Amino acid sequence: MTPEEEALLLQLALAQGVTVPRLLVEATLSSAVGETPTERRNAMVELFGIHRLLAAVSNNVNQIAKATNATGEVHEDLVQTLRAVRRTAERVDTAIDGLSPR
Repeated sequence: MTPEEEALLLQLALAQGVTVPRLLVEATLSSAVGETPTERRNAMVELFGIHRLLAAVSNNVNQIAKATNATGEVHEDLVQTLRAVRRTAERVDTAIDGLSPR
């Protein structure tokens, strides 16, 4: 292995948060299954984060709906919450794209 190859392996391993041996094993095995365990773990972490965001947004929407129904006025919170929903939807799309076969 050349020093350049070793440096590249170290860089890739660091980016994925694994050791060089783990990177090599996953790279070898991923050709058969299409994704590495590290990629799958990272995708699951992202999806759990999205789930938590959606739960928080859902709670905000319920509170805003009650206030809107009671007063008939649309509050700035509604605008901000809908922006958060859009950002979350974009994260969902990105996560799904990351799970799609390449």
